Amino acid sequence: MTLELHADPIDLTAALVDIPSVSEDESRIADEVEQALREQTTGFEIIRSGNAVLARTNRGLGSRVMLAGHLDTVPIADNVPSRREHDSAEGDILHGCGTVDMKSGDAVFLHLAATIDNPAHDLTLVFYDCEEIAAARNGLGRIERELPEWLEADVAILGEPSGGFIEAGCQGTLRVRLTASGTRAHSARSWLGDNAIHKFGAVLNRLAAYRARTVDIDGCVYREGLQAVRISGGVAGNVVPDAAELDVNFRFAPDRTVEEAVEHVREVVEGLDLGFEVTDSSPGALPGLNRPAAAALIEAAGGQFRAKYGWTDVSRFSALGIPAVNYGPGDPNLAHKRDERVPVEQITHVTQVLRAYLTAR
Repeated sequence: MTLELHADPIDLTAALVDIPSVSEDESRIADEVEQALREQTTGFEIIRSGNAVLARTNRGLGSRVMLAGHLDTVPIADNVPSRREHDSAEGDILHGCGTVDMKSGDAVFLHLAATIDNPAHDLTLVFYDCEEIAAARNGLGRIERELPEWLEADVAILGEPSGGFIEAGCQGTLRVRLTASGTRAHSARSWLGDNAIHKFGAVLNRLAAYRARTVDIDGCVYREGLQAVRISGGVAGNVVPDAAELDVNFRFAPDRTVEEAVEHVREVVEGLDLGFEVTDSSPGALPGLNRPAAAALIEAAGGQFRAKYGWTDVSRFSALGIPAVNYGPGDPNLAHKRDERVPVEQITHVTQVLRAYLTAR
């Protein structure tokens, strides 16, 4: 198949959804995107990095806007190929894996690259791989390490689903593994053992009673969350377990550093005889809405903005000193769901707003 970049971005979204691209299996969609950009756009330098496709203009326009989106999805759940429902109770809806997260955003970016003839800014497009899995595999991180000059811009727009609102900044995320050890014994003679799983009782009570902090930054309200997300232990139905693990995820407001987040979790579990290991972490991103380039985008979107719940790659741009926002079609609450779907009017709306922003002089 050939992606038609000049087609309605609604149809382009459906075409992208119909190309399976679960994380680490993005070669086909990257091939299609690369071919379409090479054949259907003009004035772009285009390169390939693994299963990421990068394109940029160099017109000397004095400012640069980056449009970035990931090509991968979570595993398919009987929701490919796409399906359009014109007369649903929610209106005209496109169903399918990635319609929300985030092939509709990719479709908007690709369509604009092919159809804007006289942009007010130089453009950089980055379509990357492996966003939906561990941060160490993230294609944008690889680009940052190997091709840092491609991530230079005055403002970055990440096409994550935001329901057509500007979602500024993002929460940081931290995963900690707590471990407990005990003594194995036959469960019929349990007094001879020491149950490792039982040692998590106190920390689970603390997590259940935890009260999340809320923080207002630049008019964006971030709510934190600290949750147990996985527990494991035990070897057989008649054995007192001698080892157990509990994974805890802390989603923290961007006014905390990763180090401060780690210290906070240590304080929550203080005094308990548990091992403590940080297994994954990514910093949050401050909104940066006072920067001129970001303010102009908010104005183009009608002044609507809110905080981003969840971690996104705007954090990487923030760390580079680039103001960045999340802006794309789709309700983020529907991301990753079996019934993932997007109102097609949001695809049209986001396209119109970004076209106005990218061509305003």
